[in-house]
Amino acid sequence: MLDNLTNRLARVMKTLKGEARLTESNITDALREVRMALLEADVALPVVKDFIAAVKEKAVGEEVVGSLSPGQALVGVVHRELAKIMGDAHEGINFNTQPPAIILMAGLQGAGKTTTVGKLGKFLKENHKKKVLVVSCDVYRPAAIEQLKSVAGQAGVDFFPSTGGEKPEAIALAAVDWAKRHYHDVLLVDTAGRLAVDEEMMAEIKRLHAAINPIETLFVVDAMLGQDAVNTAKAFNETLPLTGVVLTKLDGDARGGAALSVRHVTGKPIKFAGVGEKLSGLEAFHPERMASRILGMGDVLSLIEDARKGLDEEKAVAFAKKLKSGKGFDLSDFKEQIAQMRNMGGLSALMDKMPAQIAQAAGNLPAGAENKMIGRVEGIINSMTPTERAKPELIKASRKRRIAMGAGVQVQDVNRLLSQFEQTQKMMKQFSKGGIGKLMRGMKGMIPGMGR
Repeated sequence: MLDNLTNRLARVMKTLKGEARLTESNITDALREVRMALLEADVALPVVKDFIAAVKEKAVGEEVVGSLSPGQALVGVVHRELAKIMGDAHEGINFNTQPPAIILMAGLQGAGKTTTVGKLGKFLKENHKKKVLVVSCDVYRPAAIEQLKSVAGQAGVDFFPSTGGEKPEAIALAAVDWAKRHYHDVLLVDTAGRLAVDEEMMAEIKRLHAAINPIETLFVVDAMLGQDAVNTAKAFNETLPLTGVVLTKLDGDARGGAALSVRHVTGKPIKFAGVGEKLSGLEAFHPERMASRILGMGDVLSLIEDARKGLDEEKAVAFAKKLKSGKGFDLSDFKEQIAQMRNMGGLSALMDKMPAQIAQAAGNLPAGAENKMIGRVEGIINSMTPTERAKPELIKASRKRRIAMGAGVQVQDVNRLLSQFEQTQKMMKQFSKGGIGKLMRGMKGMIPGMGR
C-alpha cells in the first residue's frame, strides 16, 4: 500500500543528505515530491493541503540531533503528521452499554459489509471473548441472508434468521429481543446497500438506526475506491451519527488515499482494516503503525500480534530449541514452518509488515502464486516417508521419481525443494549463531518459486 509514497520519501532522504539542518528552502523542495505522491495515491486535495502545511510548519528549523540526518528528521515529522491525520491512536469498539452492544454496519453494495460482519464477529469472539449474534436486514439482495448465515457458521458466531418479506426494522428489533433473552454480548446488524448513495437507502438506514439505537455505527468502505470512498463516507456521515470506519480490501491494488483521507473528512476514527478474503483477515487499525508501514519502517508490533495469534506455542518452543542448537532441522520442521506462516496470513502479509529494506531483500511473489507454491511444498513433503523427511540425504533418483509421482509434480520440483531446504537448513544454522541479516537474505529459499 502506498508504495509510491514510500519510494518518494526514500528519495527525499537522499536529497537532503549532507544538509546541516532543515530549512524552508530544502523543505519546500522535499515536500513538492511528497505532495505529488499523495495526489497520485488519490488522497483528497484538502487533506494534502492541510498535511503539507502542518509538516512544513513543524519541520522548518527542526534541529538535526545525534546521528539523525535531515532526511531522517523530516521523515520523523512526516510520520507524526501521517499518524495524526489518520487519528493519532487506535480506537476500539465501545462496549459501555447494557448488553447486547448493538453495532450497525452501513455502506454501499460491494464494499464487503457481509464478510466484514463475519470478520468482526470472529474478531470480537476470539479477542474480546464476546458472545456474538449476527442478523441480516438486507431484504433486497438475493441470497444476502443465506450469505450471512454461511459466513456466521464459518466465523463460529450465532445467526438470527430473517426472510425477504419482512421489514428491516422488525427484523432488527426481533434480533435485539432474541439477543437479550439469550445473553449475547454483541449484536451485529448487516444492512442493505446500493451501488450508489440514494435517498431511499439513506431513509431506510436512518429509520433502522432510530429503531435500535446502536452504540456503534460503523461505515464499511472499499479502500480501492480512492477519492469516491471519501465522498461516500461524507454522505453517510451527514445522514448517520457514525462512530467509526472499517476499510476493506486494504491489501488490494489500492493507491491507498482512502486511509489517509477518510478520518480527516469525516472526523470519525478508522477502527478496523480488512485484509485478504479469510475471516481472520481483520486488523485493529493503529494510525501510528500504518504511518510506519507507509514510510517503509514496517509494523513490528502488528507482526508480533499476528505471530501470537497464528503460532502454536508448544510447537514454537520446540522449534526454538532446535534453532538454538543448530541441529535436527528436517523436512517435517520445514513443512511445519510453512504451515505456521500460512496461519499468520502468508508470506505476503508477513512482508507487508516488515521494514521496506527487509521486504525487498526477501523478494516479491507474483500475485496469486503464494498458495500454489505452499501447496506444492506440502504435497511433495507429504509424499515422503518419515525416514526420508528426517534424512533427506537418502532421497536419490528412484525415490525422487516416486515422490514426484505421489505429489503430482515433476522430478525437477522435488530437486528444487531439496535444494532450497538445504539452503534453509544452512540459514537456520546461521540464525542460531545470531546472523539475522543472513536469515533475511536467505528467505528467498523458504518457498519454491521465490527468487526465480
